[in-house]
Amino acid sequence: MIDKDEKDILEAYDKGEFISDATQAELQQYRKFAGYTLEKTRNINIRLSEKTLLGIKRKAVEEGIPYQTLVSSILHKYVNAQALM
Repeated sequence: MIDKDEKDILEAYDKGEFISDATQAELQQYRKFAGYTLEKTRNINIRLSEKTLLGIKRKAVEEGIPYQTLVSSILHKYVNAQALM
């Protein structure tokens, strides 16, 4: 169940009231990350606190991307950064 603030944010997003302020370079990068989700994927289940999930959803709205895509890109960046170490 989502709380009132989260519901308000999601409704505003659905109405197109949230406009991304991302630069063209950032949008290009986000499209690249979103493209990774088009590769063969597998579902996972994780438990997060409501506070953490709400924070992720808010960041995703700010970036103009679905929160699942944001989580996926964060994990992808982390794995690739670890591989470089």
